[in-house]
Parts: sequence; structure tokens; C-alpha cells
Amino acid sequence: MPQLEGGGYTAQISPRGAALRTLRHGGRDLVTTWPEQGPVPYFAGTVLAPWPNRVGGARYTFQGRSHRLEVTEPDRGHALHGLVAVVDWKVAEAEADRARLTYELAEAPGYPFTLALSAEHRLDAGGLTTTVTARNTGAADAPYGCGPHPWLLGEELELPAARYLTTDDRLLPAGLADVAGTPYDFRKPRPVGDTVIDHAFTGLDRGEVRVGGVRLAWDPAVLPWVQVCTSRQLGYEGVAAEPMTCPPDAFNSGTDLVVLRPGDEHVASWTISVA
Repeated sequence: MPQLEGGGYTAQISPRGAALRTLRHGGRDLVTTWPEQGPVPYFAGTVLAPWPNRVGGARYTFQGRSHRLEVTEPDRGHALHGLVAVVDWKVAEAEADRARLTYELAEAPGYPFTLALSAEHRLDAGGLTTTVTARNTGAADAPYGCGPHPWLLGEELELPAARYLTTDDRLLPAGLADVAGTPYDFRKPRPVGDTVIDHAFTGLDRGEVRVGGVRLAWDPAVLPWVQVCTSRQLGYEGVAAEPMTCPPDAFNSGTDLVVLRPGDEHVASWTISVA
């Protein structure tokens, strides 16, 4: 399990899901952690690919062909958080301040495509930057999306997003709404308190979320969505902030879905730091 140090930060990277297991600055934890041998609670710190969030009913149609995925969210009947968050990645490179992990995603039930995935974690004075690269190594176009799943530690939330995705009782998209006048308007920082959030947001003024003194930043042109989930309803801690290339159920809606043609690559990165 690579141990990283640089720029006043320390981090530990787990092969399970290429996950950020710990991130500390000045002895302070910035994200939730978990035992080295697992289990990994609520996908904490893992890389989500080839889709973030969920595929409704674990079914989708892509380029005229129907596919059925394994149901991994049995209480709702969906396929949750892709295929690589619960598998062991290979540590391909490890240095004092960086580690690169790789995973070869072969054809899986409901996802008959092959991807070469790489997740590089690098520490410097600006924090921990993670870069995920996906390359289509197959002979057919592949639907794709990605994002991380860190739980940031803090009680106050700042989220510069103008719109949020309403959901039905199965947490599938129902439509976009303005945050103004709703409990989900965190454009000015304020305590989360008893507010229960489990929504995707877009209309980003800038690509960042701040939870207490922790900042997660990204390029909103690459990751135009962010899922935010509070923890009190789960009996956990922190706030999950998950920048995403696409919204929930994009395999069905097609919204912001990345289509990787054979040989194509997609690169996305994000940085966690002290605010």
C-alpha cells in the first residue's frame, strides 16, 4: 500500500479501488479513513469507472444494443458506481510523492468493452492530485464516465452550483431545478446541519467544493457534475463530494456520456487540499 509524502501532506493509497485511504496535513485528517484490510465504507476514496453513480435498473442501450449489468444496489435494483471500485488495482509505480495504479478492465457482464485504466496520485504543496486516464483497447466504441468518491471532513459546505437534479423514490433523475429557495443552496458557505443531501449538482460557477477547511477542485469542462451526499442519514461522517463526467443514469439518458472510440483516451483529474 503506497505511502506518499510531499508538500506538507501525507497520504496512503489502497490498491482496492485505487482508493485514497488517508490524507493528512499538519496532523489533521482531511478525508475519512478505514482499516487497511477493509472493508471500504460507502466507497470512501475509490475511483468510480466506467460510470459514476448508478445505472437505473442495471440496464441500458448503447448504439442499438441492449445490455444488462449485475445489480449491485439490490434495494433499488441498480448498478452502482461502475466496475472498478471494489477490485484490486496493480501498483505500477511508487515513489516518495506519487503512485500510479493500473487496471485492465476486460469484458464484463453487461459491459462488453475493454479499457486500460490508470490512476495517478501525486502530492505537492497544492495538495493531492489524482489523474484518471481511460483508453479504449477494444475494437468497438465504449460508453464511459468517471469520478472519485472522497468523504471530506468538516461541518460547513460551500457548493457553487446553480442547479440540482431532482430524483424519484429510486434516486433516478427526474429533472433539473434551481437551487435558489431550496435547502440545497450552498452557494454561500453554511453549516450542513440536519440537511439531507444525496443529489447531483451542475451549473457550476467554478469546479470546487469546500467542506470546512477542505477543498476539492477540478476542471468543470471535464467534470461538469458533482454528487454531494451527507452522512448523518447513514450513521457515517463527513460529506461525500464526487465530481463526475456525467450525471446519474447517463448510460440511459446519454447526458454528457463519453463515447470512447477504439484507441481513444479520456483524462480527468481533481485535487484535494486544505482550503
